[in-house]
Amino acid sequence: MDSSLARRMLAASTEITRVALSAEDPDAVLPLVVRRAAELAEADLGVVTVRADDGRLTVEAAYGAPSATGPLGDPVGTVLSSRSAAARVARSGVPVVVDDLIDDPLTAPYVPAALRVYGPFAVAPFGTRERRLGALAVYRRRGASTFTRVAVDVLTSFAAQAGLALVLAEGSTARQRIAVYQERERIARDLHDVIVQRLYATGVQLEVLERRLSGQLAPADASRLAETMEQIDQAIAEVRATARTLRSADPETPDQAPALDDSMRSEVQIAGELLGRPPRLEIEGDLSDVPVQVADHARAALREALSNVVRHAGAKAVLVRVRRSTAGLLLQVVDDGCGIPRDVSKRGLRNLEERAVAAGGRCVLTSSPDSGTTVTWEVPLSPSK
Repeated sequence: MDSSLARRMLAASTEITRVALSAEDPDAVLPLVVRRAAELAEADLGVVTVRADDGRLTVEAAYGAPSATGPLGDPVGTVLSSRSAAARVARSGVPVVVDDLIDDPLTAPYVPAALRVYGPFAVAPFGTRERRLGALAVYRRRGASTFTRVAVDVLTSFAAQAGLALVLAEGSTARQRIAVYQERERIARDLHDVIVQRLYATGVQLEVLERRLSGQLAPADASRLAETMEQIDQAIAEVRATARTLRSADPETPDQAPALDDSMRSEVQIAGELLGRPPRLEIEGDLSDVPVQVADHARAALREALSNVVRHAGAKAVLVRVRRSTAGLLLQVVDDGCGIPRDVSKRGLRNLEERAVAAGGRCVLTSSPDSGTTVTWEVPLSPSK
């Protein structure tokens, strides 16, 4: 191989590697590969084919040289037989060269209509020994000179180097994608475990303050305080929605939410900090398969029930019971406090009921000054697999 051709091949291989690994425009890589292959082999046409599981190859990119005389057919999208020369090369890893596509028995039966204007043909494996992507082929118009041994060697070396660059790029892209998903998961976790919990604690403290100052605030101040609490509730809902979106970055992956048992423990911990003593938590059954929407309703229901305990109950003991059975999901919050005062807004209780109904279940509340309050929230679920 003369030094000029060697320099051109090195430059082309370097360019392919740079473009493939940069991941700036993945769709530009294959067209660039076939263009440089055609230029190095001084061919009228270059095509790159990608192998399917059934052994057939599909032309994914093609390049027709400007110097080629007459119109050249566009073979992109053409499916080659699994018995074609290109398919055999993709499987075996051994390059093939023929003087004329139409006359050679090795290729004649499998030449698609779009390629019948060509004669001299050479094809090399595209990819690596461990990851054979397909084949890289070059063509010259019928009657043109055949490809020399040097041209075939150049094509084979270039196809191997370009294929390796694409395989490495695939690995690099996969690692980058995993890194992005991990970062999104970390942000979503921080939003849920830190920001939401702080907003929730702030809202509860404001509601406690509202309760203590009941009747002492001017109407405008009371209205402003109530509006602030509503805005906190809305902010919590928006942050949770953002966290779910971050966790569902891959459109092929179903929505995922934080583990329900972890969320229950987190809600109980926050309530314990506000109460000055931790509620007792009992979890029975596997919560991992609870659907995302039901789990969201359950989290919100527990938060609302515990908020009522913090604001109104004056309880010494609180029990949170969560049970997953074949019939459904049961959530109970039991306290030994003074019950729910009559003059308390029923907005939170309505939210509990509405969430249960939305999930196809029910919410039952029993409360008295003597026995405290029990919230029973339950929804049906399909049997656990």
